[in-house]
Amino acid sequence: MSTQKELAIESARVLREAGHVVYFAGGAVRDQLLGQTPKDYDLATSARPDEVQALFKKSDAVGEHFGVIIVKGSGEMIEVATFRTDGSYKDGRRPESVEFSSPEQDAQRRDFTINGLFQDPLTGEIIDHVGGRADLEAKVLRAIGDPRKRFEEDALRLLRAIRFSTTTGFEIEAKTWAAIQECAPLLSQISPERIRDEFSRILMAADRARGLDLLVDSGLIKEFLPEVLDLQGCEQPPQWHPEGDVYVHTRIALSLLNSPPLHLALAVLLHDIGKPATQAWDAEAERFRFNGHDKVGASMAEKILRRLRYSNQTVEDVTFMVSRHMQFMHVKDMRTAKLKRFMSAETFELETELHRVDCDSSNGFRDNYDFVRTKKEEFAREPLIPKPLLTGHDLIRDFKIAPGPEIGTILRDVQTEQLEGRLSDKEAAYQFVKETLSQ
Repeated sequence: MSTQKELAIESARVLREAGHVVYFAGGAVRDQLLGQTPKDYDLATSARPDEVQALFKKSDAVGEHFGVIIVKGSGEMIEVATFRTDGSYKDGRRPESVEFSSPEQDAQRRDFTINGLFQDPLTGEIIDHVGGRADLEAKVLRAIGDPRKRFEEDALRLLRAIRFSTTTGFEIEAKTWAAIQECAPLLSQISPERIRDEFSRILMAADRARGLDLLVDSGLIKEFLPEVLDLQGCEQPPQWHPEGDVYVHTRIALSLLNSPPLHLALAVLLHDIGKPATQAWDAEAERFRFNGHDKVGASMAEKILRRLRYSNQTVEDVTFMVSRHMQFMHVKDMRTAKLKRFMSAETFELETELHRVDCDSSNGFRDNYDFVRTKKEEFAREPLIPKPLLTGHDLIRDFKIAPGPEIGTILRDVQTEQLEGRLSDKEAAYQFVKETLSQ
């Protein structure tokens, strides 16, 4: 099986031998110059779509109108696009028409200079018509040509600018930044799914806290997640939160995550989203309180994530984690059975990580975190929730209990005794039920 890069180089050789100009384009060139392994190797060529298909029997014209042909190899595929210029973008996403053109003109239609570079696949020579190499060296993200026009063509580029700046650490050039702020309302033209995907990439980036700041400062967050803005200026008790308001706390917590899965990053972002709505001044204690912010926050998180079209599983996991994040303050007071049930949740490891960054981004008290880590080791000798000693069938058959809620209550009582270590076999469980029913 060939690699995608090998397929791209071999395809380039075929195109070159047929007399066509052909280059690596876009992200593959950028990533290589940054010392990174490209995720995809796309080719741009002077060959027309029909000429590409004539050269490659294993190919599909999935984007022929835009000059894009998929060339297939042994387990791999690449995009081969004809050099083109784009017509007007009436829908803020796709050009109404395209004209096949030259490499120079093709580079001008792309979004940012660092994405407008070409490279000869056979010699490694860099072809730069837009000043992208200088911007790479200067670590600057700059729109090609008129930045406002680039964003009006496809408003998703607004979020892509934030994503590239976040993942590369590049500063956004002043005119490009001003255009992002000016064009932020255009994001309303973009589907929630496309916004979600770019936003997720920003949250998964190592410098996600800076990405959040850029989304806020640019005005883009207002267009798809305005609830975050309410975190700014939402004061907290300094004895528990010396770091500042809820927004500062949230961004610090995000920064403390180490390569988190997406649903954990989302849970950290949204764990205190209910605080502004529940903020109340306690005159006696002379401090703000946020009673019920975990439950309110879980409800808000669900609405936000469904609005952005996240998967049902992601919505369920995140809202569950948000709803339970305050329960860690009670773990030392929980009976063994309750603690084991609390720790048996599928998301518990992620919840523990959420609690860690919640503590480390505020007062730094890790007592409860250390407690559950110790308990995890203590409980590791056997399953947290062992196999039931009795079933509902046992109760119906041997105790003549009619099917109904009473069975569930008794089984839970038996499980509690089992988790507490007071019952360990079926005979003892039978005796416990007999005593319970005789009372």
